[in-house]
Amino acid sequence: MVKLGTVVLGAEDVRQAVDFWSRALGYEPVSFPDSANEFTILVPPSGVGTRVALQRADTPVQDHPRVHLDLVVDNAAEQASEIDRLIALGATQVDWDLYPPEPDFVVLADPVGNRFCIVDKSHRG
Repeated sequence: MVKLGTVVLGAEDVRQAVDFWSRALGYEPVSFPDSANEFTILVPPSGVGTRVALQRADTPVQDHPRVHLDLVVDNAAEQASEIDRLIALGATQVDWDLYPPEPDFVVLADPVGNRFCIVDKSHRG
């Protein structure tokens, strides 16, 4: 049986992305000094769960990426708090042109431009 092990994100500045995502998720970075593309895995503190990896990518950031991360919170207050926390860590809120009416998510970008969402799972839009 196959299991999702790692989600890999590209970044022009891997160090900046690793710094942001390790603080955002509370994950520990594991780097590979001999890697040609600065490949770094972020591991959950318990060692259990999906890992996030970052590697250098020279392709431009997509305004509407085909794949992105959803970070899920329990309610609207937690969503607002997490948005503030992540912006303080270096994220930016994206002027998203594809929001549906009454969205349950807010689109942010990490410091290197990768889009991700903060989703309120209690939302009943």
